[in-house]
Amino acid sequence: MHSSWLTEFRSLIDAPSPAVLTTYRRDGTAVPSPVWYRLHGKVFEVVIAEGDVKLRHLAHRPQCSLVIFEAVAPFRGIRIEGEPALRLGDVTLERKSIAVRYLGRDLGTRFAAERNASGVLLTMLADTARTWNLSSILPDS
Repeated sequence: MHSSWLTEFRSLIDAPSPAVLTTYRRDGTAVPSPVWYRLHGKVFEVVIAEGDVKLRHLAHRPQCSLVIFEAVAPFRGIRIEGEPALRLGDVTLERKSIAVRYLGRDLGTRFAAERNASGVLLTMLADTARTWNLSSILPDS
């Protein structure tokens, strides 16, 4: 990823945009799940609760994709695919930061405080992202 990519997609990344994390069952079936995320430094981060089925999928096939997108014009999107890094531990700070983006300060703080501190932080390097922007094919308004 280069700085022009980051500049073009900054408003998408900073917004509480929809995101989907796809993991894979043992039989290879793709399982998409809605998630919340944040870009922290040069990595996209997703918090996964301990015991979540996504962790079982990742244990037997350590591959996933994260798709972040807009549901309104210009319909930009970001896809990161590959083997994520997983860190088990206290994810309170990451969960709070992400939840505040989606729920606002008060509800996000309360949401994070009500969750188990232990979890898994999934990270994927932003520089492996593929992007799209449909603005060039949309009709003029």
